[in-house]
Amino acid sequence: MPNRGWPLALTALTTLTLTACNSSAEPTATPPASTPSPSPSPSLSPSDGDDDVAACTDGDCEITVTKPVTIRLEGPDGRPTTLSVTEVGPNEIEYEVKSGNGRSKGGASGNGQGCLTVLRANGSGNSCGPLTDTRPATQQDAVVIQATTSADGTATLHVVSP
Repeated sequence: MPNRGWPLALTALTTLTLTACNSSAEPTATPPASTPSPSPSPSLSPSDGDDDVAACTDGDCEITVTKPVTIRLEGPDGRPTTLSVTEVGPNEIEYEVKSGNGRSKGGASGNGQGCLTVLRANGSGNSCGPLTDTRPATQQDAVVIQATTSADGTATLHVVSP
């Protein structure tokens, strides 16, 4: 015995499909999608969080870099210090820090990788590996520089001083 209900179901399905695909149908109001933006931590100054290298001259900043930059800042014991980012790319950063006669180089590649440089009056040390964009803690009598890679070709620099 033939099933007489299937032509009715097929007609209903066809009607729904044609209504859904009809270009003259009014679309439902959907609010535009917003791009989430990272909210800066409360300790940041207004110029931090962007690519303004001048925000780092006081030895306390968070900036995003997309290309090689040179940042001049006050190092340990007030010494002039230069932080030179020499390479930035997708999941990559390389930099050099010069303070007095001392030099320190750091470089990392891979998503979420980075380096932490602790610069003291009597020397410096580097540590590279998996890092987050979390601001590093201050250390007494030291400037701390953290550089973290990102897949989008940017790198985040955190510089903290006591």
